[in-house]
Amino acid sequence: MRRTATRLADGREIIYFDLGDPARPARLADDGRDLPPVATSSQLRYDPVLEEWVTMASHRQERTFLPPVEACPLCPSTGDRRTEIPAPDYDVVAFENRFPSLSTDAGDPGHAGQIDGVPHRAGVGRCEVVCFTSDHTSSLAALPPEQARLVVDVWADRTAALGALPGVEQVFCFENRGEEIGVTLTHPHGQIYAYPFVTPRTGQMLRSARRHMTATGSNLFADLLAAERAAEVRVVAASTHWTAFVPAAARWPVEVHLYPTRQLPDIASLSGAERDDFVRVYLDVLRRLDALYDAPLPYVAAWHQAPVRAGRDLAYLNLQIFSIRRATDKVKYLAGSESGMGAFVTDVLPEDVARRLREVRL
Repeated sequence: MRRTATRLADGREIIYFDLGDPARPARLADDGRDLPPVATSSQLRYDPVLEEWVTMASHRQERTFLPPVEACPLCPSTGDRRTEIPAPDYDVVAFENRFPSLSTDAGDPGHAGQIDGVPHRAGVGRCEVVCFTSDHTSSLAALPPEQARLVVDVWADRTAALGALPGVEQVFCFENRGEEIGVTLTHPHGQIYAYPFVTPRTGQMLRSARRHMTATGSNLFADLLAAERAAEVRVVAASTHWTAFVPAAARWPVEVHLYPTRQLPDIASLSGAERDDFVRVYLDVLRRLDALYDAPLPYVAAWHQAPVRAGRDLAYLNLQIFSIRRATDKVKYLAGSESGMGAFVTDVLPEDVARRLREVRL
C-alpha cells in the first residue's frame, strides 16, 4: 500500500491509498477551489435519563444531498469540474468530512460546562469519508479482491491514526448504502467517526461481556461464535479465519455478523492472512445479499471495535451488516415498539434468512 497525504483548499487532510503505483504522487493536483472554513461548532449534550451523549451539529443541515452523477463530489476532479478529490483518478482515498459531526477544532476536549443545567462539552473528534473506488457506478461488493483488501488496510490505518488523537475514545468505521438507509451521496464510500466518548451500544456490549466473564470465566463473544459454529443452522459462510452468521436474536429483516476466529480488539490488529480471508468471506456475503432480492440491498455495515482504552480485554472485533428491506418491495419501519421503546419485533426467522442466503445462486 502506498500512502500519500496532502491538504484540501480549506485545510482538511486528504490521504491517497494506492496499490503500489509509484507514479501516483506525480499525479496529485492542488485543490483550486475557494472554500469557506469548515464548521467547528459541534457540541455534546448529556441525556441524564438514558445516560448518553448526544451530538448537536446544526451546520450539517447544509450538507450535499443526492446530487446528480455529473455533480458527485466524490468522483475524481476533471479539468472543468473540481470535486473533493483534486486528483484525476485514485484507488482509495480518505479525507476529513466537509460537514463533520465532530471536529478536532471544536474546542478543549477536557472542558465541560452546563446549559440550563444540562452537562455539555465541545464536540471534539474527527469525521472522515472513505471512497472505496473512483468508479461511481461500482460498489464494495463489485470490487476485485485486491481493491477490497486495500479498503481493509485503509480502515486499519485510520483506526490506528484516529485512535491516537487527543480526546478520542472510540473509532467507528461504517458504510451506509442505499437511499432507503438515508445516504446523501451514492458514490461507493463509507465513513469513520472518532468519538470523544464510548458509544451506548459498545458500552452495553462491554457490560454484558463483563457479567459473562464474571459468571463463566470465558469471553461472551467467543462463546457466542462457538455456539453458532456448532449449531451451523444460521451460518452463512465460514473459513479458517472468519465466520458469517445470522444472529439467533436478529433484530433486522436481513442481518449478518462476521466474527474472526481469534479474539482481537480492532481492525488494525488483523494479520495479513486474516485480512485476505476477510475479503473472501465479506465479498461472498455482500454478493449474496445483493442477490437475495435481485437488486442492490440497502444496508448499514458497522464495525464494532474496542474503545481506545476501556474494555479492550473483553471486546471482540466484529462486523455487523443489517438491512431494513424485508421483501422485494417492502421495508421495515421502526414504528412504535422499536422507536418508542427500543423493543424490536421481527417479521422473519433468522434461520430462514440464513438458509435463503446460503441457497442464493451467484
